[in-house]
Amino acid sequence: MIEIRRAQPADAADVASVYIRSFDAALPTVRRGKTDEEIIAYIARVVVPVRETWVAERDGGLIGLMVLAEDSGWISQLYLLPEARGRGLGDRFVALAKERRPEGLQLWAFQVNGPALRFYARHGFVEVERTDGAENQEKEPDVRMEWLP
Repeated sequence: MIEIRRAQPADAADVASVYIRSFDAALPTVRRGKTDEEIIAYIARVVVPVRETWVAERDGGLIGLMVLAEDSGWISQLYLLPEARGRGLGDRFVALAKERRPEGLQLWAFQVNGPALRFYARHGFVEVERTDGAENQEKEPDVRMEWLP
């Protein structure tokens, strides 16, 4: 059984591992904007203690994460390990985000991430902006998507 719960400080290293593994598997052509060490430190210092961070746990191990920006309708991150994809877990995370932010949601996704763009479109998100990526850490063209109730 998969449990979705709020992340705790003790989860920070596992959250970072899920992020790194998921990013690298889903986006093999995208260069991450931070090193593994920088990601681990940032997640431990900022993401888990400050942001509304949710994790999916199965058999004592983390298999997914979602980060909602505090007091706004942004999904900052939603990442699943490759073996956790296609099993409804992403759907559960989006349903939780809509419950937590019923006024609406926004997110950024990379243009090369066709599966993510299709996933969010299935959940009612629409494209509202495209950029050349000059403003993101990865310098990768992206898409801003929005869901309104």
